[in-house]
Amino acid sequence: MIRKLAKILATVLWLLPGILLWASFPPFGEKVDAIFAMAPLLWLARRGDRRKATRTWFLNGAVFWLATLSWMPAIVKNGGPWPLVALGWFALAAYCALYFGAFGWLSSTAWLWARRGDYWRRICVLIFAEPILWAGLEMVRSRLFGGFAWNQLGILAINIGFGEPAAIGGVYLVSAMVILVSGTLASVAERMLAGFERIKVDSGVPKWLRSVETLIPFAIVYLIYTASANPPIPQSHNPTISQSHNPLSVALVQRNFPCIFERNRGDDPIAEYSRLFSSASALRPQLVVLSESALSEFGSIGSERAKLFADFAMRNTGAKAILAGGGRRDSEKREYNSAALYTAEGLQTYDKVHLVPFGEFIPLDKTFTDLQKLAPVGSCTPGELKLLDFDGVKIGVAICYEDTDSAQLRRLAEMGAQVLVFITNDTWFSHSEETIQHAWHSIARAIETGLPVVRVGNSGVTGTISPGGATNWLCDGDNKPRIDSQGVMVDCIMPATADATTPYVRFGDKPLAFAFSTILALLLASRFLPLRRTRPSQVKNMV
Repeated sequence: MIRKLAKILATVLWLLPGILLWASFPPFGEKVDAIFAMAPLLWLARRGDRRKATRTWFLNGAVFWLATLSWMPAIVKNGGPWPLVALGWFALAAYCALYFGAFGWLSSTAWLWARRGDYWRRICVLIFAEPILWAGLEMVRSRLFGGFAWNQLGILAINIGFGEPAAIGGVYLVSAMVILVSGTLASVAERMLAGFERIKVDSGVPKWLRSVETLIPFAIVYLIYTASANPPIPQSHNPTISQSHNPLSVALVQRNFPCIFERNRGDDPIAEYSRLFSSASALRPQLVVLSESALSEFGSIGSERAKLFADFAMRNTGAKAILAGGGRRDSEKREYNSAALYTAEGLQTYDKVHLVPFGEFIPLDKTFTDLQKLAPVGSCTPGELKLLDFDGVKIGVAICYEDTDSAQLRRLAEMGAQVLVFITNDTWFSHSEETIQHAWHSIARAIETGLPVVRVGNSGVTGTISPGGATNWLCDGDNKPRIDSQGVMVDCIMPATADATTPYVRFGDKPLAFAFSTILALLLASRFLPLRRTRPSQVKNMV
């Protein structure tokens, strides 16, 4: 009986890393916990039991994802059928946990490979294999099956204030650095628990030299942060391109309205907007930005009523243009989730490219049309990536979930975007930690692209972000981001020059993809190679 209880307790204790990792993200936001949370799991991967490592990593991933996605049931109160919502919650958590399990298997395989050779193989696995494998799996998760780029480890470090390396290698480089530091802590714990002499004393490496296992990783982290402090940004010799724009004054208007399906709420949107616009008019903004779905209260984009509202907004704020989200249909009756830029010269639209599966469409719903009834906002059609032009300033727009897609925002910067505008409708998950988790990703996109960000959320986080990651949120009296109350703020941002790009914009994820593929191929090949016969004396000295 006691033995069974001890076994159950040991199993529960091995789930603590997943709990600590969850505590690193909102609502708790104990960001540093992630470094210590990963260390025990990385230590376990070195023990030589591939099945146990895979199982434990998967279970911790399941705990983490179930907890960190606990905001998903909030969609039920906004019309989502609870069986479908519950199924989506558990299925998505299990899917994401598979990447944890895959890393546990690959990491354990890498350490088995390290055991076959001398001590320097440990250094290769610690410094290169583990960080690249983790970052590569995060990249795959962000791309495969439409991608779910949510809550990477690098997001934590970026929101602590150590996000500069994202300008070189994106959020994935920062994630790799978190794993590198956690792995180094695992090495320190390993030596404390097992004894320093048991790390392959017969490898021919002097004892004093084995300290490189701790020194080299921190030296690499230091060098990366030093290099990323002032990344080289080329400037064109063409003065018409390199010419800097004047500061752009932007009014960010957050009118927290319920989901677009609640048409008869009894309130007067024009009266509420009049009050908000009057607050912004004193500072005479050039551009007014509203949230996703804001125009849906006034008909589809391009309708006469929506245009009248845009004219009303510009007239009451003194702005030259208004940018807001809404729905539209083309001549073939296809539906789009779009952003509209109304100016005196006319209307420009951007149609959302990265649609949310089971939210904005159901897979195969264009073939089996009955499936369209299950999509909360109807069956949307993806658009094409494009920039909007306001008075010569190129604006890249991301709608809702798109601001988590580093590859898409990198392409916008590559196309010449000078300002990024993120609009979202977080009312679907209002009063939950989703709103803060969502906003954390915006900071990463600003650093990756080197572009200023304007973000407006409906029942979400509203504010501006500098290219270096400094935030200026619309806050309440307690200096917390205003989420559930209406508000407006005006800020001046400096559009980037058209050719000022970060290394990440220039090279993207190609270096990571190459390194990940190479290591993956080598590990899979080594998995099927016969193990070298090991002397008993070597077995005794292996960890």
